[in-house]
Amino acid sequence: MQLKNTKRVLDLTEPRIMGIVNLTPDSFSDGGRLQGVDAALEHALRLEKEGADLLDLGGESTRPGAAKVSVQEEMDRVLPVLEALRKETSSWISIDTSTPEVMTEAARLGADLINDVRALRRPGALQAAAKTGLPVCLMHMKGEPGFMQQEAHYDDLLQEITDFLNERITACEQAGIQRSALLLDPGFGFAKLLKHNLALLNNLGTLLELQLPLLVGLSRKRMLGEITGREVHERQAASYAVHLLAAQKGAKILRVHDVAGMKDSLAVWQAMLNAEI
Repeated sequence: MQLKNTKRVLDLTEPRIMGIVNLTPDSFSDGGRLQGVDAALEHALRLEKEGADLLDLGGESTRPGAAKVSVQEEMDRVLPVLEALRKETSSWISIDTSTPEVMTEAARLGADLINDVRALRRPGALQAAAKTGLPVCLMHMKGEPGFMQQEAHYDDLLQEITDFLNERITACEQAGIQRSALLLDPGFGFAKLLKHNLALLNNLGTLLELQLPLLVGLSRKRMLGEITGREVHERQAASYAVHLLAAQKGAKILRVHDVAGMKDSLAVWQAMLNAEI
C-alpha cells in the first residue's frame, strides 16, 4: 500500500508517524507554544529527527469551542512556516486545513497532503483540493468544532461513519480526485463521547472494508484523560498505548505529538511481529 503525489511516495506497508505542528494560540494540548517561524521550524525539524515520516502543519484549532479564524490569519500562521520547512526537508508535509485558499497556496509552496477535518465540505474546498492534485485525508465529524459535542449521538455508530466516508469518497471521485489519492480518518473525539471512541477503536477494522489507508489521531485526547485521570501533558503513555492498539487494528498513519516515544513503541511491536522461534 502506497500514498503518492507528483514528487513523493509514502510506503504504507508498515504504520507511519505523523508529527503534529500546531501553529495556533488555542489548541487543546500545545496551543501558543510555536509562535514565530523559527520556533515552529525548529520544532518540526526536531520531530523529523525523532522519526516523523510526515509533518502536519495546522493554523486553525478544532478543539470544542474553538474560535473561528479568518482566511488571512490562517494563511499568515501556516504559509511562512511551510515555505521555510519545505526548504529544509524532503519529508512529507501535510496541511491541516479546511480552507480552499490555504489548500491552493500550500500546494504552490510544496505541501504534499491536505488533511481536512471537514472532509472537503467547506464551500469551494472540494474544487480547490481537486485542482491541487494532492492526496487528501477525509475525516468524519458531525457539525462544526465549536458545537460538535452536541451532535454526539448515533443510532449505529460504525454504519453512520462508514456511510459518511463513502459519501465523501464519492464526492471526491466526482470532482476528479482519484480514490487512490484518499486517506480516511474516523475522527476520534470529534462529535464522539468516550463510549463512541472506545467502540470505534475496538471495531476500527470495520473501516478497512473501504479499502483505503486509515489515519488516526488520539494523541493526548480527552478520552485518555477520562480513562486515566491524567492532565493533557501527562497522557504520553496512554497515547502510545492507544496508537499501538490502532496500529494493530490496521491504522497506517498515527498522528501524534510525542514522536520519539511513538517511534520506540512501534519498534518494539514490530520486532515482536517479526520475531522467529
